[in-house]
Amino acid sequence: AMGVKTFYVEDVPETVADTKEAIQTLIDEGCNLIYTNSFGFMEGTDQMAKEHPNVKFAHCSGYMREDNMSTYFGKVYQARYLAGIVAGMKTESNKIGYVAAMGSENSEVTGGIDAFAIGVAEVNPDAEIHVKVTNSWFSPTEETNAAKALIAAGCDVIGQHCDTPNPQLEAEKAGVWGVGYNSDMTKDAPKATLTSTIWNWGAYYTEAVQELIDGTWKPEVYYGGMKEGLVDIAPLNKKLIAPGTEKKIEEAKEKMLSGDFNVFDGVIETNDGKKVGKKGETLSDEDIKGKINWYFKNIVVK
Repeated sequence: AMGVKTFYVEDVPETVADTKEAIQTLIDEGCNLIYTNSFGFMEGTDQMAKEHPNVKFAHCSGYMREDNMSTYFGKVYQARYLAGIVAGMKTESNKIGYVAAMGSENSEVTGGIDAFAIGVAEVNPDAEIHVKVTNSWFSPTEETNAAKALIAAGCDVIGQHCDTPNPQLEAEKAGVWGVGYNSDMTKDAPKATLTSTIWNWGAYYTEAVQELIDGTWKPEVYYGGMKEGLVDIAPLNKKLIAPGTEKKIEEAKEKMLSGDFNVFDGVIETNDGKKVGKKGETLSDEDIKGKINWYFKNIVVK
């Protein structure tokens, strides 16, 4: 709208050379604010920011910054907590499956699983979350197989941190339910998907572009959440959700938006009998972004 022209380059391999080449293409088009939206683009983006001080950059999910380079990410764990409530209320077997791209070394994936598991425990203390790791951000075959194995093990709701709708499709085939990710997956599996954890990156992009137009753009570490409209869950699938889910979700959203509740609050029990966090405190953004390498007490790794 605001008289802004946009250009994009897609399917860029995550190497420094490829990243730099894609950025150069955009600079040649005259772009003066460039977003690079995968962790693997970090070093190439940083090098180009140093080489082109008059161009502004923003990199998603990384930690390198320059005077003309921001980082941005979001509190997607808040939405995963809500999805956990939906799953915990729906399960009948008290076994919930979760197809995870990466293992506990990856804080983003692990923190998401933990937030989901905390949501499940909030409404269903008897349920277990069974996690199967694919070790790939994009592997349709592995994602399908992981979902099949979890369903075979008795899981009747399948959550996911992977990009294809395959886990939801498998849930639908097996006559069980699921919770999607990234986009509203009811379009893919309407008979299975209860809701999906979704990003609304537009909330950040419009704000940053407006700052550029106003001349107030500054490099920042942006970490928005539900309050900023950056993360949420897709509309609940009313035909499928358990009775009382909508009310429970409304209450949980209110608590988060008011700041009374931050998911990772107080002393948290892990699945190996340790404790994390302190009474009356909540985990810091830094800890949540980079140091969650433990699983919540109701999680079983398969």
